[in-house]
Amino acid sequence: MKRPPSKFMRFVQYVILVFAGLIAIYPVWFAILASGRLGDRLYTLNLPGMFFPTEWTFDNYRHVLFDLPFLTWLRNSVVVAGSTTVASMIVVTSAAFAFSRFRFWGREFGLIFLLGVQAFPGILSLVAVAQILTAVGLYGTHLGLVMAYTTSTLVFSTWNLKGYFDTIPIDLEEAAMIDGCGPIQSFLLIALPLARPALAITALLAFLAGWSDFIFAGVLVPAPDAKKLAVPALFSLANSISVPWGYFAAGFVIVILPTIIVFLWLQRYLEAGLTLGGVKG
Repeated sequence: MKRPPSKFMRFVQYVILVFAGLIAIYPVWFAILASGRLGDRLYTLNLPGMFFPTEWTFDNYRHVLFDLPFLTWLRNSVVVAGSTTVASMIVVTSAAFAFSRFRFWGREFGLIFLLGVQAFPGILSLVAVAQILTAVGLYGTHLGLVMAYTTSTLVFSTWNLKGYFDTIPIDLEEAAMIDGCGPIQSFLLIALPLARPALAITALLAFLAGWSDFIFAGVLVPAPDAKKLAVPALFSLANSISVPWGYFAAGFVIVILPTIIVFLWLQRYLEAGLTLGGVKG
């Protein structure tokens, strides 16, 4: 029988966990502090001010929200990220279910090919994607950017969701077919509800791909300001003379709020053991 850790070892473990948590949280807290500092300062000579809000102003937030077209940039990001999520879910769920349930010629090669594609960084495809979008007239449009994001999420999301579909007993779908369901009905009414945890993760990754990306958004939609997304638009505020750190920090705090909201909304679907006890005997 394994002995429980001593009080000293448990104390050391908690100290390490707290220290690691502070390291992970402090960059976000630092940005929040910088967003409320007077002037346009990233740092402060006041040591307590590096850890606590000893001075605070909402001027940076006011400038970002009302003096800049930030709300337009934010709306564009919501549209692109939301469209990417919907498009990815439609394609990925169908592809993953087909790879999991059906046996067809080229299935193994297709899975290995997708895995091989995943081994290359997505940035390598940027020039090719830009040329393709230019050829079809979608360069500089949100639709072209959504297509680029959707294709970039397909490989990992298909493998991830396919693996979860493999854990769902096929007996459940066969029982539904015996009761009168067709293949599409069993997919929509049985497989998809049981795969909610994997679907939530897939949706979150697709949303983040369209929300937090900088390189693809900055290259594929370079101008005008009315079409820019929030992340590359904030970076464009910098010039060769100065960097508006206060505006950057305020914009960062605003940009991370939708991500937190989406995560909290999807968290209820991150359930485990949905299929336990689904098959007896």
